[in-house]
Amino acid sequence: MTRFLTPSKVGILVLIELYTEAIVPTSSTLPILSFILNQLVPATVRSQSRDPTSSQTLPFILDLKAFETLLAAHAAASGLPGRSLWDHFLKKLWEIDSLDALHTFFANRTNLLAKTRDEIKKDSESGIPPPPEDSIVLSRTSPFGSFVRRSKVEFERLRFSDALALWKAFTRWREGSRTYWTRRNGGLGRWAGDRALEDGEEEWGTDATELLELVAYGGLSLEDETAGSVSTDDVEKLLEFQVEQMQKLGNRVPPEVRDKFQSILGESIMIPSLSHYLNFLDAWRAGDYPTSFDNLHRYFDYTMQNRDRLFYQYALMNLAVLQADFGCFDEAVAAMLETVSTARENKDMACLNFALNWLYHFGKAHPDTIKGTDSSNMLGVEREGLAYLRVKAKETGMWTLWGSSLLSEAKLGMSNGESIATTFENMLKSSQLIVDKNMKTMMGPQLAMYSSMWARLGISHLSRQYCQIFLSCHARYTLFDDTLRFTCRLAHLLTEKGRYDEAMEKLDGLDENSLRSWKANQYWLRYRGVIRLKRDLRRNQLDGADQLLSQLLQFTGTDIDSDLAFEINILHIEYLTRRTDYRAALAKIEQMATGMKEDGDDLNLQVKLLTMKALLQGKCGRPQKGFSVAVRAASIAWRARLIPSLWAAMGAVANILTSLSEFQASAQILIAIIPRALEYENCSLNAQLYSFLVDAFMGMAGQAEAGSIKRKENLTKCLEYIDRAFSQYSFIEDIKGQCEMMAKKATIMRVVGEKVLANDYAGAYLDLKKEAALAQV
Repeated sequence: MTRFLTPSKVGILVLIELYTEAIVPTSSTLPILSFILNQLVPATVRSQSRDPTSSQTLPFILDLKAFETLLAAHAAASGLPGRSLWDHFLKKLWEIDSLDALHTFFANRTNLLAKTRDEIKKDSESGIPPPPEDSIVLSRTSPFGSFVRRSKVEFERLRFSDALALWKAFTRWREGSRTYWTRRNGGLGRWAGDRALEDGEEEWGTDATELLELVAYGGLSLEDETAGSVSTDDVEKLLEFQVEQMQKLGNRVPPEVRDKFQSILGESIMIPSLSHYLNFLDAWRAGDYPTSFDNLHRYFDYTMQNRDRLFYQYALMNLAVLQADFGCFDEAVAAMLETVSTARENKDMACLNFALNWLYHFGKAHPDTIKGTDSSNMLGVEREGLAYLRVKAKETGMWTLWGSSLLSEAKLGMSNGESIATTFENMLKSSQLIVDKNMKTMMGPQLAMYSSMWARLGISHLSRQYCQIFLSCHARYTLFDDTLRFTCRLAHLLTEKGRYDEAMEKLDGLDENSLRSWKANQYWLRYRGVIRLKRDLRRNQLDGADQLLSQLLQFTGTDIDSDLAFEINILHIEYLTRRTDYRAALAKIEQMATGMKEDGDDLNLQVKLLTMKALLQGKCGRPQKGFSVAVRAASIAWRARLIPSLWAAMGAVANILTSLSEFQASAQILIAIIPRALEYENCSLNAQLYSFLVDAFMGMAGQAEAGSIKRKENLTKCLEYIDRAFSQYSFIEDIKGQCEMMAKKATIMRVVGEKVLANDYAGAYLDLKKEAALAQV
């Protein structure tokens, strides 16, 4: 494997020569130059091109077919009529008919470059005329000129064996055009393209020439067609591209790509050190932590030579992030603190700001771990720390960190229940920065914040639309983790409306290769388990729910996403409630509330726990005891504008008022909040509120005189709201709720004297109970 030159680069040199000879017509200049620049400009620069279709279909190893597809469609500006650029291209390729001609070809590349003053002066003294004024010459510092100069220098540095290997690879690469070139030129000899064999046939004879060909080329047709077509430079570019894609998208290398790359890398004597970093990333994504540690140390051992500490902070930073994923939080914090010290020592502001930002977010996710270290004073007070990061990111031009700091401020304000206007202001600033700097990778966190905000404000259709916008327009530019979380959020919204099968289809439709990442796969499996657990609980299949819950509760430690852990704990409380183990359910709520109070967690989660506690007191037969808790939850939710939580808390207050015989007040509250609650599209909440409204009107009917119109009106409204509650329970397949509604309806029918209907509804109640029992089996 050569260091730089390959047959495809010889083809690029020929193409540049055609351009300088003005053979390329004006109408064809743009596609030809785009094709060449695609091979010369680094991929990181090319990815910022405004043209999204540029060079998307070109293979990594250019074959002759790629040149034919480009050139055959363009006529030549000069030469014989009817000849295309493909004909001129092949003519120059087949003129290189020996290893000596290949040397001459590279020696003449200097004729394509603009001459320096000394060269012009020397040519004039020697009587060499200057090139015509209308001729195209390449600047030595242009991409074309730099490529031509480097190609010539690299060829001159080649040993004879490497030059011979390049010649063999070139003849093999060119062989695909022999049929076309023979037809165009009225027949070619057997050894066309090799002048030595062609001239020697007359002197040595056919047999001796064939023997010489076998000795010189070793049977080219039997060898691998790609042998010698890849250089070390190509391998390094491929490594950089793979690392960039893995860091950008969070995926692993597909197996077929990995196997092909390993076969290419096997041809090289020297293995680039970046391959160890690629192996580190792949092992990290796969969850193979011992291998990832080994490759990380190996990469930085090769990178940092002669006691060079220039990249030492990046080694520590990678080590800290890896240890955090591995669950070694104390070691991760220690490594990141050393990263901060080393970055300050080396005055690497980019690394320093990233490390401080990581410490902030790590402290939010793992407050217990961060309290035991000296890093708690690293950023001071939380809001001041974010302001510091935002200012430093702006000063150093770290736009991604600046945008994430603004979003972190917005999230902090949203979690603490502060001004909605201030939160939207920070989100708008971040959005403007993302658009101005074209930071496509930041669209995931940005839209996630908008989706979360609209969900808290009770406008679920906007929350859902932001998720769909991301998946439709921005998913291909960002990390797969963002795609996974948006898909799970959509699945959650579908689950709340009882569309479990659609939710599972959403999750099953994710890219299989992306799910090869261990962390993403674990999150995906847990969320599938959460959806199945919800369905089993609502169908009253408690034995199956117990098995799922026992598995999910093993992943509620510090290494899991906080929102997912909270969801699993809430389902655990619901399971205990359905088992009528109210003591254990209340103890679980108190345990979670204590942990949130110590860590200063999201107000929305605290309100949900307070509401569940108030409702649990009602199930225990002492609803008045939860009055202060429900009022406190409603007060916090109103102050923080947590609208869905406010409706749930007010429903708990109404239920308590019903228990106090304040039926009119309870009905007024519920009638006021139900229309807004219906906009949130949460069937479970809607069914619960309708059920409370039934109880309120039933109480008012009981206070009215027997046989009065008022009693009949209230009972009629009870039947109407029972049907609505039953419909909502049916959407989410809640068997227990349906049974409760049927029991209430049968009771009402018995009160009004409709014994036949009462028996029918009682029979429907028993059928539902029987269906639930069969489902258990």
